[in-house]
Amino acid sequence: MKVTLFATCLVDMFQSNVGKATVELLERLGCEIIFPESQVCCGQPAYNSGYVRESKEAMKRMIRTFQNAEYVVSPSGSCVAMFKEYPHIFKEDHEWGLLAQQLAEKTYELTQFIVDVLHIEDVGAQLNGKATYHTSCHMTRLLGVKSAPMILLNNVKGLEYTELPGKEQCCGFGGTFSVKMAQISEQMVDEKVTHVEETGADYLIGADAGCMMNIGGRIDRTGKPIKVMHIAEVLNSR
Repeated sequence: MKVTLFATCLVDMFQSNVGKATVELLERLGCEIIFPESQVCCGQPAYNSGYVRESKEAMKRMIRTFQNAEYVVSPSGSCVAMFKEYPHIFKEDHEWGLLAQQLAEKTYELTQFIVDVLHIEDVGAQLNGKATYHTSCHMTRLLGVKSAPMILLNNVKGLEYTELPGKEQCCGFGGTFSVKMAQISEQMVDEKVTHVEETGADYLIGADAGCMMNIGGRIDRTGKPIKVMHIAEVLNSR
């Protein structure tokens, strides 16, 4: 099975280890990975800030980049949710709307792809310790991926899972929200870190790089002894 990797901006620029873990994991599960170097931002930050016309240029480039892919897989529920929004954005343009629909239909978040397409629930991962999981807003509310991460995490040998209090609450990142509303964002992430501490977890696991960067940065600045890991890294642990 050929899988084209949609790495995302944050993974490419700040968390290349997540991209590496994603590739190694999928290859171990029998996938051939293709990485088109022409990929850019999906357009979400600009689009959410109201720059619809400008963001469409980036979207068109992404549509062209992944046009011939068999499957498109990304370690980011938020960015995959943006791809799913493309058909709505281009609904008045027949040509681009059709291409956008084709892209949306073959694009999957990493855990969703493993469970729903590969039909694998145990990837043979092992990580000893106590963990909790942050359910990111876009992945759960927009993309609708809720069960796949938990199915896979529950089969990681040595991992003791504790549910995160207030798991449905935003961490305060929200893309440009954390820049425009910095003081509110800080209070939100502080509340999230407090809830993580309450679990006594050694690891905070998540599936969106933006959330992990936001929460992880706050944990580091406050000196908390909690390791933040993307679920791709956890599932690639042996």
